[in-house]
Order: sequence, then structure tokens, then C-alpha cells
Amino acid sequence: MTTADGRRAADGGPARGGDPSPDRTAPAGKAPAGTGPAGRAPGGTAAADTVAAVVRQWGAVRPDLDTGPMEVIGRVNRCAALLQQAEDAPLRRAGLTRPEFDVLGTLRRTGHELTPSEIARETFSSGAAVTKRLKQLTERGLVERRGDTRDRRVAHVRLTDAGRDLVDGVLPDQLAYETGVLSGIDQDRQRELAGLLGELLGQLEGRLRLPRA
Repeated sequence: MTTADGRRAADGGPARGGDPSPDRTAPAGKAPAGTGPAGRAPGGTAAADTVAAVVRQWGAVRPDLDTGPMEVIGRVNRCAALLQQAEDAPLRRAGLTRPEFDVLGTLRRTGHELTPSEIARETFSSGAAVTKRLKQLTERGLVERRGDTRDRRVAHVRLTDAGRDLVDGVLPDQLAYETGVLSGIDQDRQRELAGLLGELLGQLEGRLRLPRA
């Protein structure tokens, strides 16, 4: 696995045949890579996730490297991969993919018509991807498009009544599902995590030009 993108971890992670004990090649007086004091992860819990094993392996072969960034980026990518693999149960029952729901949710929360390019910016998607999703949602009667009276090249998209009802019906179930996903972390820690992720996301959005889906 190269934790720059987390894909190997999503496919099952590193081999498990090695010694799971903390890396003993780390410099004296320094905790093994990927762990906090006494071989524990930040927050006092055992470092037993897939990324911790990857970090220990890198520490064994390259103890000279600081793998701290890997512990953050690798875990973010791993969590995203697992959530994508599990899919979203309420959305699946409604016959929606997450990207399609993002389009519908964007139209619902903004409360007015949007152009496809505006939807692309709001959902951080490519224009081609949005065009495909709008075609599928239009065929299902969930959105409708109208041409601009001043520029025929521009279209305006809005929810139909059926689309609005679907979003309003699915959203409470989706939030309940996501609450269940996070149920192992108490609310104070969830707020702390949300704040840290928000800080990271804000920095990335300001500095990076990432490829769009």
C-alpha cells in the first residue's frame, strides 16, 4: 500500500504475516512510528487499525522517515474507501447513488434553480459527470431543465415535486444511518473530529487543484 491514495488498504490492506509487535528499530527513546506513548495511538486507544500496521512496516524498513502524515492521510483515505464500499443504505433503497443524491440535495438546500456548471462547482464534479447524472435524474422525473431565454446554450435545473419529496423523505433516514456509523465515537469527540477535518479541508480547498470526479 502506498498511503498517498489509500487504494491498496481499501483492497484488503497489507499482508498480515509479519510480527504485529511495535517496531523495535525505532530510535531509542522514541515511540515506534504510527503510535503514541507506550505504543498507543493518540487519544490513548490501541493502534490496531490497518494504517497503524502499514506505518509499523514502514518504520521497520525506513526508520529514518517521519510517517506522521501517513497516519492522517492514510486513515482519511481508508475511512472514505470503506464508506464507499459499504455504500449508503437509505440511498440504495431509494435507488440513488451518492453523487445523484448530492445533485438533488444541492438543488434542495439552495432552494432555487441552478445551471449544470453551478451544480458541478457545488458538488465538486466534472461537467461531464453532472450532465450524465442530470440525464438519469431527468429520466426518473426527479429534476427538470429549462432553457435560458437569453442564451440557448445555458440550461437551468430545478427539482420536480417528486424530487423534492424524495430528498425530504430520504434525508432523515440517511442522517440516522450516518449517526449509526459514528456511534462508536462520543459526541464531543465527533465535534472535535469535525473541526479538525474542516480545518484540513479548508486548507486543501485553498491550496490544491484536485482532479474532479
